[in-house]
Amino acid sequence: MHFRHVVAVAWFGALVGGLFPLGAAPPISLHPDNPHYFLFRGEPTVLISSAEHYGAVLNLDFDYVTYLATLARDKLNHTRVWTGGVYFEPQGAFNIARNTLAPAPGRFISPYARSREPGFAGGGNKFDLSQWDPAYFKRLHSFMRHASRRGVVVEMNLFCPMYEEKEWLLSPYHPSNNVNRVGPVDRNGIYTLDQHGGLLLAEEILVQKIVQELADYDNLYYEVMNEPYAKNVPLDWQAHIAERIVQTEAAFAKRDTLERRRHLISLNIANKSAKIQNPPPNISIFNFHYATPPEAVDLNYHLNKVIGENETGFRGTNDAVYRTEAWDFLMAGGALFSHLDYSFVAGQEKGTFVYPAPQPGGGSVAFRKQMRALHDFMSQLDFVLMHPDNRILPAVPPGLSARALVQPGRVYAIYLHPAGASPPAPVTSLQLELPAGHYRAEWIIPATGKEMRSESLRHRGGACTLAMPPLGEDVALLIRAH
Repeated sequence: MHFRHVVAVAWFGALVGGLFPLGAAPPISLHPDNPHYFLFRGEPTVLISSAEHYGAVLNLDFDYVTYLATLARDKLNHTRVWTGGVYFEPQGAFNIARNTLAPAPGRFISPYARSREPGFAGGGNKFDLSQWDPAYFKRLHSFMRHASRRGVVVEMNLFCPMYEEKEWLLSPYHPSNNVNRVGPVDRNGIYTLDQHGGLLLAEEILVQKIVQELADYDNLYYEVMNEPYAKNVPLDWQAHIAERIVQTEAAFAKRDTLERRRHLISLNIANKSAKIQNPPPNISIFNFHYATPPEAVDLNYHLNKVIGENETGFRGTNDAVYRTEAWDFLMAGGALFSHLDYSFVAGQEKGTFVYPAPQPGGGSVAFRKQMRALHDFMSQLDFVLMHPDNRILPAVPPGLSARALVQPGRVYAIYLHPAGASPPAPVTSLQLELPAGHYRAEWIIPATGKEMRSESLRHRGGACTLAMPPLGEDVALLIRAH
């Protein structure tokens, strides 16, 4: 039987056979009162993490149980995962030492089963795109269950462009790596609706299979593709994949309401920033990479969806630059910050690997403690009732960057740090614009979450001035009405 017929029959039979029981809890969703944020297990939620380089499932040497426990100890609640269906990396790619997305020879596992025919470029037999590997799905479910128990939300990233020929030559979709006679196309054509060489059907069925398998997990959303803009992947293809997710979930939603089964879908929009024009339907999360300063949030806040930053890097290995990036992004109104942490490697899943200086990013035990401090700060806020508003700061001191997240008359969260590479002139006071009221002001060290000092303030309304403690690398101010 031809590949198309084999997989189509298997897919239809799984649907009508009723093999997919419903989960007990609705998946993470946009908060109904403020869709700039999440609702997860009944609680308003922001996602904050410092997580490994996306190979936790496809790399057989990676101990994801220890890894997820490490995240949870620091209250980190997000991780990105690649399926392994289409993309993984050769060792040494992008100058990443002990890259989790680059398994050792023979240690890559894919959703697709191996055939009896030798010749896979990564070692071992070629793949059969019409057959699934039960061992892969056992590992995937185990990973998802351990993440669920620890409250870690998984971003399941379905596809990734082939940046270079060496990634394409390793892909199960490359015609030399499968026995199904599909994929004889240029690597820049595989994610298209019209030049895919037969791979579109394989892509659709892979999406359907993953969505079937993960139907019952509440700690999950899907991202269509990592960095589609790197290879100009057409938006119509991305919209098509998002529609496949929706259709797959709708097909077995008849046993419960669709909303109980529907998982959020993310698009990865751009590096740095871009104004989103005519977004396709079905998208609830718009993710950016290296989004500092967080102009992406300001430009797209009007969409009333979650704006996230789900990859960082290329600013050196110092903790401070990524800490300020995280605080800036959340104070700008973002709801997701996931730092790319290169200290997680196979064999050191507690995140203790000391990577070499040329690494394209950061991450460390110390940095994750700093992200825990940010988590604890956000947990103090009724952020669903808040919005970014810098009008409270009519005169930011020269050389400083300042952002404010505001619940007018009630709570004001303010974050300040040097705006450039050179330290600003000493700053001793901060001018604010507040309504009349009785307030308590707390100055906080962002790196630790510890209070520097606090004071009570009776204010008649209008301009007021607070004495500032030493700025250091950054400082946070939390003002609450009594």
